[in-house]
Parts: sequence; structure tokens; C-alpha cells
Amino acid sequence: MAFDIDMIKKVYATMAERVDKARELTGKPLTLSEKILYAHLWDGTPTKSFERGKDYVDFAPDRIACQDATAQMALLQFMQAGKSKVAVPTTVHCDHLIQAKQGAAKDLRRANETSNEVFDFLGSVSNKYGIGFWKPGAGIIHQVVLENYAFPGGMMIGTDSHTVNAGGLGMVAIGVGGADAVDVMAGMAWELKFPKLIGVKLTGKLNGWTSAKDVILKVAGILTVKGGTGAIIEYFGEGAKNLSCTGKGTICNMGAEVGATTSTFGYDESMERYLRATDRSEVADAANQIKEYLTGDDQVYANPEQYFDQVIEINLDELQPHLNGPFTPDLATPIGELGEKAAKNDWPLKVDWGLIGSCTNSSYEDLTRAASIAKQAVEKKVKAKSDFGINPGSEQIRYTAERDGILKIFEDLDATIFTNACGPCIGQWDRSDLKGEEKNTIVHSFNRNFSKRADGNPNTHAFVGSPEMVAAIAIAGRLDFNPMTDTLINEDGQEVKLDEPAGIELPPEGFAVEDAGYVEPLADGSGVEVSVNPNSDRLQLLTPFKPIGNQIKGAKLLIKAFGKCTTDHISMAGPWLRYRGHLDNISNNMLIGAVNAFGKKTNFVKNQLTGEYGGVPDVARAYKAAGVYSVVVGDHNYGEGSSREHAAMEPRHLGVAAVIVKSFARIHETNLKKQGMLGLTFVNESDYDLIQEDDTFNFLDLDQFAPEKPLTVEVVHADGTKDVIALNHTYNDSQIAWFKEGSALNLIKKENAS
Repeated sequence: MAFDIDMIKKVYATMAERVDKARELTGKPLTLSEKILYAHLWDGTPTKSFERGKDYVDFAPDRIACQDATAQMALLQFMQAGKSKVAVPTTVHCDHLIQAKQGAAKDLRRANETSNEVFDFLGSVSNKYGIGFWKPGAGIIHQVVLENYAFPGGMMIGTDSHTVNAGGLGMVAIGVGGADAVDVMAGMAWELKFPKLIGVKLTGKLNGWTSAKDVILKVAGILTVKGGTGAIIEYFGEGAKNLSCTGKGTICNMGAEVGATTSTFGYDESMERYLRATDRSEVADAANQIKEYLTGDDQVYANPEQYFDQVIEINLDELQPHLNGPFTPDLATPIGELGEKAAKNDWPLKVDWGLIGSCTNSSYEDLTRAASIAKQAVEKKVKAKSDFGINPGSEQIRYTAERDGILKIFEDLDATIFTNACGPCIGQWDRSDLKGEEKNTIVHSFNRNFSKRADGNPNTHAFVGSPEMVAAIAIAGRLDFNPMTDTLINEDGQEVKLDEPAGIELPPEGFAVEDAGYVEPLADGSGVEVSVNPNSDRLQLLTPFKPIGNQIKGAKLLIKAFGKCTTDHISMAGPWLRYRGHLDNISNNMLIGAVNAFGKKTNFVKNQLTGEYGGVPDVARAYKAAGVYSVVVGDHNYGEGSSREHAAMEPRHLGVAAVIVKSFARIHETNLKKQGMLGLTFVNESDYDLIQEDDTFNFLDLDQFAPEKPLTVEVVHADGTKDVIALNHTYNDSQIAWFKEGSALNLIKKENAS
């Protein structure tokens, strides 16, 4: 069934006119990314050409997707907006609050018991405001979106950084914070700086052990975790057409790991096959009528250097399988070089777990490719040396895979089939085989491998690879195993070699499912009561933030973060997910994972009011209670990773007035702006080194806050000496208005009330 088909046809009805006008205004052929952007302007038909990386532009996204951990705060904010119904199609997907432990049935039952309050809240809010609701166990948000909602040429935003997965079906799909989603839910424009464009030309065809995952693992190694910031990555070429739709989704999904605004592919036959296989022939038929508008112009792809800001070329015939890691997804290593590199860096060679799934690699094709390796192990009498965990992407995939005997292959290898949910990928994993902080290695087909992310252990060395490579290495039990050249000893003492993986793009008998897990909202939800227990430790109604004002004097340094500081460091997931709907409770995890530059410890900072040391949230609360603002200082790419706006809301709630860093990850910078606080960067990066442990900050010209005008702060050191530092910002007039009103939500409420 094609959801929202009338909306899709409406988008397609205006696409040609808008793209033709944009081509005329820009005076050049257009990339796919530009076509989609210009076709979704808030004001309709384009009237001007925009400058990449400079102009802020208002857009009109077609739909919104929210996962349960971020949906709580997004919907709590929307409840304050004064609207009776969401303005665009919106869905909520319950996939984050299910812990992987014993297996699908038991884990899902436990989740429904422990998080029923949150699920009931999300279900009732969805019913009240016309939001589609996907029950716990229905699947991982991005796989469910790809199967049901994504469509070529569309624009979507979602409250999860891996919303970009929908680029596999030719969308411009962008991860945002909940406050951004609230804008669109409330019928307002969504603002984005017009992105730069990175073109990736793919030639050749994947073969042997190499998969679509290896394309993005290679790109991550080239661009690094911040190389895509502020840009859309657009893939093209014959190699792109040779990829499956879900393979394209995998590549787009991990584009979040290089900081890209999003990634996308032009509409082709693989997308048409996928649309028809997922019961959306009506969408495919409509797309076929305007297919030349759903991919980049021929001239662009023939001469990409003239139309993209950066071009990368990868020959799929020559691409090698990779494992990326540990601790960062851009540390790319071809399989054949990993053993030597691991020995040199003292990475544990013994592999304890192999984990397959997540929003990145949990499609039917992914499972079949991994199962082809698992089946060989069973048939060749090779017992897996590592534990195995499998997370199917959706109930439709799980049901179909079970019908086709795929899950039984994994079970024959003693794998645990977890719920159709995120599980270990986002730290929802009750790992029983390790205690404390034992140094160990795991391999997985996920997207991120930051320290502590999967299991909370800072010494778990996690490596990212394709599902089939994860299966092979987990079977061998060694990180230095190369399935292309190495052999294994089976139970009979015989030397055996694994054959190349073989996958099935789409199920030959079609997809099947008994209950996909979707709940249609009431046509009229005005009678639905949404109640939040004031004594709940899981949910808390929001109190509007008060404006910080233009006189910040005597603000104290809270923490100077040293090195990588991702959203996992600022507001870790795992056990803290249970508090995502309760701002005060989850604020107790604020920056507890960040390394303090003074002493190089985590969650240990100086309280300048007492001279004593304590946890970051505790010291922040002490400053707030004393009426003193605080400041956070950070390094490059601060806020890398998830879209979680809690990483901005928690500092705001605990009295942080400004975050000053060398550079920001895009989503986090926007989230700070939305919550009415200052996100600033050093004009001179070396000024980071001037910040001392007992520093006090006086903002000298905040009363003159204006676009493109740097701010000046006086940093007063403990010995009375001072440094005056210049700070850049990217605020425009609208964003400065958010700051002056205390938050973007406050401004929405004010405008709706007038």
C-alpha cells in the first residue's frame, strides 16, 4: 500500500515547472540534489538562485519521521505549539527503547512492560495529532521508512541523524533536532543553509566479498568524520546504477558519519524494482512519468567537476572490503591490512561478538548475504568462535526471512535473533559476557563505533563492516582473518575455505507479513486526552526557557572538552534512553562522557564557587542555583553523531549560556540555536589553548548581536590577567530572534498566539 499517494502526486505535479525555472535562474544544468531543493522551496516556484554554503533558505518538507527516543521531546514541544493537528504527514516509530538481551520475544515483552508509560504517551499523542504510529517490534525507523514512505524526489526531515537512509530511494532526507521537526509539524517553513555538493562517481560493479557498505567505508576514510559537513553527497555513474536500492540506502545511511547534510542517488531501475516489491507500484508509475527530473542532468554527470564543489571517484571493480575502527567510523582499513595494523596498535585480535543489523544493514539482501556465509559454516562443520546477534530491520523483513528459512540458518549457528529494533547499535544491549572495563573486540554492521556506544565499556574496540564480513570474522573469531585468502579448521580437523557471499536483492516469493505494526491515527483526535503523571521519572511536561539576555557577565567555565566530543559524550544513550522524555532527569548525564582538558578525566570538573571538584551536571546545577551562567568549551566537530537535541537542551536547562568550540557538527549547532543559546566558534583556533580552569567569561558586545558580526568575549583568569577573544557565529536574523525570545519554540508560540 502506498501511503500518502496524493501528496506524492502533488509533489510530482509541480516538479517539472519548478526545476525548469531553477535551471533557468541558475543558468546551468542541475544536480539531483539541486532539483529536489529548488522543488521544495517554501515560497513555491523559484525566484532566485541560491549560493551554496552561504544562503539560508526556507524549505517545505513533504513529511517527518520520529523515533521513540527523540519523539518524546519533539512531541512534548509540539504540544506547546498550540496546533490541533500536524501540518504534514508524520510518523513515530518505537525502535530505540527495546533492549537486546535474551531474544526477540522476551526482549519485546520486557520492553512493553518497562516502557509502557512512554509507548502509551507516544501512542496517545499520535492519535490526538494525526500521527502514524508504529508499535514496538514493527521495525527500525529508517528501514520502515524505506519500505513504506520514502519516494524519489521527495524531501523529508527526521529526528534522527540516520534519516539520510531514505536517500537510497532518491530523497533528500535530513536528520534534525526535534525543534526543527516542530516547526514543520506546526505548518511553518524549515530553514537550512543551502548545502554545498560533493559528487561521488562510481564506476564498475561490486564483486566477491565487496559490498555497498564498503563504498561508504571507503568514502569515510577519504572525507573523515567532518569532511562532508554542510554538503550533500550525490552518488552517480554506472556503478551507482549497479547497486541495489537497499545497498544505496546503506551508503546514504552512513553519510551521517562524515557529517554530510544528507546523501542521495538518482532514480533508476533498482529503485523501481524496490517500490514495486514493497507494494508501491503506484509510486513507481508516477515517478516514471517524470524520471528525467528525478536524477541529475546528463551534462552534470558527464562533467562533474564543473558542477560539484568536490568530486570523488571510486572504481567498484577495484574496491576492497574494509573494516573501519576502532572508536571512530572513518578509520578505514582494507581487510588484508587489518591484521598488521591491529598488531601494531595492540588491538585485541580475539573477536567476542559479531552483530548484524541496525538501520544501516538489516535489509532482506543484507540478511541473505550474511546467511550465505553462515550456511557455509554449518555445512562445512565450522563452529562460530564468536557470539552472534541479529537484528532484522522490520517485521516485514523478519517475517519474510523466517518464511524463507534465512533466520534458521543463523539459529543453526547458535545466533540470537533479537527484536526488530536498534538494540546494540545505540547501546541498548545487556551484554552478559563481559564485566567492568575489560579490553575486547567486537565487529558489527552498524554505523557508529564511538567509545562506550554499544555496551558502555570504553575498552570495547568496535569495528564496522558489511554483514557478510562481520559473519566471516565472527565465525573465525579473529580480527586478522581474511576470508578471501585464509582458511579455517573445522570440527573434523579439516582445512576449509569460505566461498564468496551470495545475496538475494528481493525475496523471490515477495515480501510477506501478518502484522506490520502500524496503527492509523484517529481521523478526529480532539477527544484524546494526553496525560503525564507529574510524579513520573520518565516523562515531564516542558517549562519554556527564559531568554538568556544580552548581558552575560561573570559566566564560569563548566568544562573544556578535550578531543572528540560527540553527542554520545554530551548525552549518552544506552541506559539513559529511559529518561529521554524527562528533561531534568536526563540532564544528569550531561557531558559526563566528555574528557576534561584539565586532568584528562571524565565527569570531574572544578566548581569555582567552592573550589571543590564534582560531576559536570552537579557543578552546572550549583552554578544555576547561584544564578551564575556557565560556558562549555570544545574542540573540532563538537556534537558529531546523533541528532539528539537533548545534547543541547540539557546544557540549556542547567544554565549553560554559550558553547564555544573550534568547529561544530551541523545538527548540533542548529540544535543549540533552536534552544536559545549561543553556539560560537573561535576566530583563531589557537585561542582554545588560552582557556584556563578557573576562567570567567564576560561577553562585551552581545547587545550588538547581528548576522556576520563576530562577538567579543573577555576571558578573566584566576590571577586577574585577561584575554579578549573574537568569536564567529552563523546566526541569521531569524535565529537571533530565537535567542532573544529564549528558544525557537517560544517564538512559535508567540506567533501562534498573535
